[in-house]
Amino acid sequence: MKKFFLLLFFGSALLSQAKIQNQARDPYVGAIVVDAATGQVLFADHADDQTYPASVLKLMDLLIILEKIEAGQLHYSDPVKVTAESCGVGGTQVWLKEHEIFSIEEMLYALMIQSANDAAAALAIQIGGSQEGFITLMNEKAQSLGMTNTHFTSVHGLPPRGGAREPDVTTARDLSTLCLELVKHPDTFKFTAVKQRDFRPDGPRIDMINHNHLIGQVEGCDGFKTGFIQASGYSIAATAKRKDRRVICIVLGSLPPLKRRDTKAAELLAKGFLILPEKTQPPVVKNSLPAPVPMPVEETVQVRKGTWASMLGGILIGLGLAGAAWGAVRWRSRAQGDFIRRS
Repeated sequence: MKKFFLLLFFGSALLSQAKIQNQARDPYVGAIVVDAATGQVLFADHADDQTYPASVLKLMDLLIILEKIEAGQLHYSDPVKVTAESCGVGGTQVWLKEHEIFSIEEMLYALMIQSANDAAAALAIQIGGSQEGFITLMNEKAQSLGMTNTHFTSVHGLPPRGGAREPDVTTARDLSTLCLELVKHPDTFKFTAVKQRDFRPDGPRIDMINHNHLIGQVEGCDGFKTGFIQASGYSIAATAKRKDRRVICIVLGSLPPLKRRDTKAAELLAKGFLILPEKTQPPVVKNSLPAPVPMPVEETVQVRKGTWASMLGGILIGLGLAGAAWGAVRWRSRAQGDFIRRS
């Protein structure tokens, strides 16, 4: 059964890609490494070359939904009702059935861990009113972020079938811009850092395994998303946090085997941490006016002691002079009395 699903996936992908050009290269079409805190580019190689993002574009689905949840327009517990349109989309799926109902939270786990294309379609229809309506939201958000070389035509990244639409296109630099926005939302890592999770545990159960093989293998790796279609090869938007620093790496369009992409992404993340500039300390702002110099306590005490001593001395001298004068007066009076009596 598993082989049947793999054949169905790759067969449908190959059939639908007949009219788009194969762009995968060795080691990649484009790559970029940025400091997540500042957006500073640490490494770039053909970062503005356009190619197909495949499932990496589901990061835009996640961003739009997280923003609506944070704004109170949606809640994780809100139900998503599966429509016929979102069943059997093709590629990687969780095999949704019409009329099934799952919460937005469960659908987001399916979107990020399993990279489920049917979950992407179901979420888009529920939130955007239609897949086309949600694609409009995706392109509007891309424009507002300055992703000037990006244009979305799907909610899942699958190639167009029979030339019905143009393929999705983006660049490594534009995807780094998207990831810089995602790291502002802590719940991003609630969904991208999970290695394994069950979907529909009451059956038929799907054991979802994260396609990002760097999680658990590269120190600090906790996101984001991988992608693959035959025409674009293997792609990844990856990030890792070590201590209090975070680096983002985008590798787009690696030729098979898959290990080529993962090895290059791990190498670039390591390079990013090595050349990450040291954190600058905020400058110390000095007061332009000189601080007043306080008088030493000992000197103050001495001055006070001297002042009181002078005052006390003056008082005693004054009292002494007054006493002497009074004594002279009394002596004079007594002398005059004695003279009169003698007379």
